[in-house]
Amino acid sequence: MPSTNAQRLRALKLLEVRGMLRLKEFVAEGIGPETLARLVREEAVIRPARGLYQLPDAHVEAAHTLAEAAVLVPKGVVCLTSALQYHELTLQMPSAVWMAIDRAAWRPKIDYPPIRFVRFTGSALTEGVERHRIENVDVPITDPAKTIVDCFRYRTKIGLDVAMEGLREGLRGRRCKPDQLWHYARKARVWSIMRPYVEAMVSHAT
Repeated sequence: MPSTNAQRLRALKLLEVRGMLRLKEFVAEGIGPETLARLVREEAVIRPARGLYQLPDAHVEAAHTLAEAAVLVPKGVVCLTSALQYHELTLQMPSAVWMAIDRAAWRPKIDYPPIRFVRFTGSALTEGVERHRIENVDVPITDPAKTIVDCFRYRTKIGLDVAMEGLREGLRGRRCKPDQLWHYARKARVWSIMRPYVEAMVSHAT
């Protein structure tokens, strides 16, 4: 294993390049927990959540908690109200990050940031997912059309009004097209619910 000083320099360089890392990612790079603990005590590195590290002067974006969640749940996908908010399709500010995980996946226990999990199966977890770079972290987020459809699918959890707001803003701002909504909604089996709203908004806009 590299010397303590070499580990320290390597840890700081990794955080400069990648923004946030988990403990096991440091260990994979040959950096031990003792080195990280020392950097935290010296306030050269901060620990915003258990097992998560970043530089204290790191540029913090509005989507900071999405990046934190993506690092802590690497196989999760930001969805529902959190994705709506990221795409600027709602004025809602969710109190927790909504993340989709596989139906059979282990549900992580995370103290911070607060995360609400939903279970997606098969293509529902992989189709319509974009990857956005936030604070040097690759964050998977459902695209606008997929997000809106998912909101209708989980309307009992987030509220029909939120799903309607997303649909209205998505069509008004041309962030999605009716045929994209139909594609995802047909697979999610919610097109019969969405169809009258989509047709009403499209006809109103013409």
